[in-house]
Amino acid sequence: MKAWSKQRLSTAATGKAVGACANRGCRDPWPTGRRITIASRPETQRLVDQNKIGLGLSVFVSVESDDHSGTWLKKFAAVVSAMPEVLEFYRMAGDVDYVLRVVVADMHSYDQFYKRLIGSIALKNVTSRFAMEKIKSVTALPVSALAVA
Repeated sequence: MKAWSKQRLSTAATGKAVGACANRGCRDPWPTGRRITIASRPETQRLVDQNKIGLGLSVFVSVESDDHSGTWLKKFAAVVSAMPEVLEFYRMAGDVDYVLRVVVADMHSYDQFYKRLIGSIALKNVTSRFAMEKIKSVTALPVSALAVA
């Protein structure tokens, strides 16, 4: 199955894909379907290893634009925000205007994403940097580092 396809997986296939138990002989008391239902609630969403679900390529995409109007930005933000491969999207200060963090299955999937991106709106320059290894990734904010006044 290709990444980002609209095809739905069976409960058993989904369980296998995420490493959950999906058969009756399992020691796990929570059937896969129930676990998926619970995990899909916003308050219980969990982090998943992207490699285990076939999304092993992380790409940092730098975008430059000649147009900095509000109208262009609104359209660009809508286009990029609608792309499920884009996990993070930043407006930058410095030599590039925007940075996207994109996660896809492989180079072919990235090429399809890239073609959709450049075909959707006028861009001056798009530069892609491919991550070779994730060294650190955390989601917890460093609240302990805040100075207490």
